[in-house]
Amino acid sequence: MTTALHLSPEAKANVPQHVAIIMDGNGRWAKERGYPRIEGHRNGVESVRAIVRAAGEVGVKYLTLYAFSVENWNRPKDEVDMLMKYLARFLKNEIGELQRNNVKLEAVGQIYRLPEFCQEQLKKSKAALAKNNGLTLILALSYGGRQEIVEAVRDIAAKAKDGKIDPAEINEQVISQHLYTHSYPDPDLLIRTSGEMRVSNFLLWQISYAEFVVTPTLWPDFRKAQFFEALEEYGRRHRRFGGV
Repeated sequence: MTTALHLSPEAKANVPQHVAIIMDGNGRWAKERGYPRIEGHRNGVESVRAIVRAAGEVGVKYLTLYAFSVENWNRPKDEVDMLMKYLARFLKNEIGELQRNNVKLEAVGQIYRLPEFCQEQLKKSKAALAKNNGLTLILALSYGGRQEIVEAVRDIAAKAKDGKIDPAEINEQVISQHLYTHSYPDPDLLIRTSGEMRVSNFLLWQISYAEFVVTPTLWPDFRKAQFFEALEEYGRRHRRFGGV
């Protein structure tokens, strides 16, 4: 595919409302260059900044980034500790950039598992950006799709036990209302970098009808041009939602 920094008229007319991205390949990017894994994460932050700008520029309303999964807690402690420090630094240092671009910040996942300093900075950053009404950036932190569904089922079951919900009335809408993402529309487009063909426990309920675009580009190399390529591909799709 050729890279481009401008969308075609067709893609402009069909910009997805909600884009979700599995940001994969930081470790591989670093290994290929003989760097420590943490350098891949450091360069990956540059890609986050570029994609947030590009998404806002073309009118994407919601951008969900898979920043840290529940499975990532199983990585070596020194790497996890450094990732948490990078997260807090990103949340603090990016306030000005996000403010200039009218970006609102949200987060989904088991936020209570994050270190206290990360939770505090997340609260401060969300509050600082709360009045913005452009792109909503949603960070999936300590997130797992199966865990999200389990928590929703527990919540619904408890309400049914207390007589607050009639089990016969439980439907897709009720389940969606009990997910972390109940305030946002489902993703229209799911992008995965690094060429891996799996969803990695990400938004399992929400991506039922999302269009998938998988690129071999590693996340630290994924910038505006590659993002626009994904939007161009999305613009060529005909979404039937199970119909003809």
